Amino acid sequence: MGLWLCRDTYDRASDRCLRCFPCLSDPGRRSSLGLKLALVVLHLVYAGILFIFDRDLIEKTKQEPWYTALYLLLFVATLSQYFFTSGSSPGYVLDAMRDFNEADALFSRKAMASKQTASSKNGDLVVTVDRNQLVKPLLDSNATSWMKLVMDMYPPGSSVRTWTCSYCNVVQPPRAKHCHDCDKCVLQFDHHCVWLGTCIGQGNHCRFWWYIFEETVLCLWTGILYITYLKANMTKEWWVDVIMILLLASLSITLIFLLLLLLFHSYLVMTNQTTHELVRRRRIPYMRGIPERVKPFSKGLCRNLYNFCCARSSIHTMEPLPSALELEEKSKPYTCVDTLSCRCCC
Repeated sequence: MGLWLCRDTYDRASDRCLRCFPCLSDPGRRSSLGLKLALVVLHLVYAGILFIFDRDLIEKTKQEPWYTALYLLLFVATLSQYFFTSGSSPGYVLDAMRDFNEADALFSRKAMASKQTASSKNGDLVVTVDRNQLVKPLLDSNATSWMKLVMDMYPPGSSVRTWTCSYCNVVQPPRAKHCHDCDKCVLQFDHHCVWLGTCIGQGNHCRFWWYIFEETVLCLWTGILYITYLKANMTKEWWVDVIMILLLASLSITLIFLLLLLLFHSYLVMTNQTTHELVRRRRIPYMRGIPERVKPFSKGLCRNLYNFCCARSSIHTMEPLPSALELEEKSKPYTCVDTLSCRCCC
C-alpha cells in the first residue's frame, strides 16, 4: 500500500513537472539538460571548494582583488561560451537550401517583374500575368537549381542518387553528412558533441574551439590554485587534503584530455579538415582516391585560419571538390624554395 502511494505521488509530481516544462517530455532533451546541469555543478564544485577552504586565496583576494576578478571573469566567460555554443546552429543543409531557394526565387520574381513592367501597353489594354500560375514552376525550378548548384561541385558524371541523403531526401554538398542524433544533414560535419547536445559543423566550429580553449585555461588555472593550496596547507586537516588531492587528480585527467582535444582541433583548423574526414577518410567516396598526406580542402595555413576565424557564421559556404590539377599541386612535397616563398600560406 505504501509503495503504491509513493508511486502515485511520484507520477503526479512527474505529470506536473512535464506540464510546467514541456521540454522535459523529450528523453533526448532531458538527457541534454541533465548533462548541462551536471557540467555547471562540476564547475561550481571545483571553484567553490577553493573559496571555502583556501584562506590564503581569500586574503589574496582582499589584497589583490584583480586576481580573483580575472579568475571569476574567465569562469563566467567559459560557462557563457558553453551555452552560446550549445545553442548555436552547426549549419544545416536544409537551411542552406532554403536560403539559396529564397534568393533564387527572389531573383526570378525580379526578372519576371521587370518583364511585366516592360510589357507593351496599347490604349486601355494592359498585359498581366497571374502570380498563382508562377508558384509551382518556381518551386520546381528551386529544387532543380539547388541540385544543379550542388552537382556542379562534384566531378562530371557523378550520380545525383549517390549524394542524396536517404533520410532528409536532399542533395548533400561536399563535406556534409547526416547526423543521426540531430536527424539533419550538417554542412562540414565534424562530430556530434554529447556534452554540448548539438552537432559541431561549419556554423559553430569556431565557437567550439574557443570554448575548448577557455575551458583548458580555466582548468589549468584551477589546478594551479589547488597545487598552491596543498603546498601551504598539506598537514593541517587530513580530510580536507584528501578531498583536494582527489579533485586535483580528476582535474589533471580532465586537463590532459582538454589539451589533447585543443591540439587536435587546432591541427584540423590549420589544415581545413574535420574529424569526420580524418577518421572516416576511407569511407568517404570522394576521399578514397586521394593520398592521405594530401589535404584536399586546405588553402594554405593563413587562408585556412582567416576563413575559420573571420568568416561569418550566418552565411552558408560550400566548397567544391578540388580538380585533378589542384590535387596534383597539393601532393607535391615542400622544398626550401617553397618554404621561403611561403607556399604553405598561399
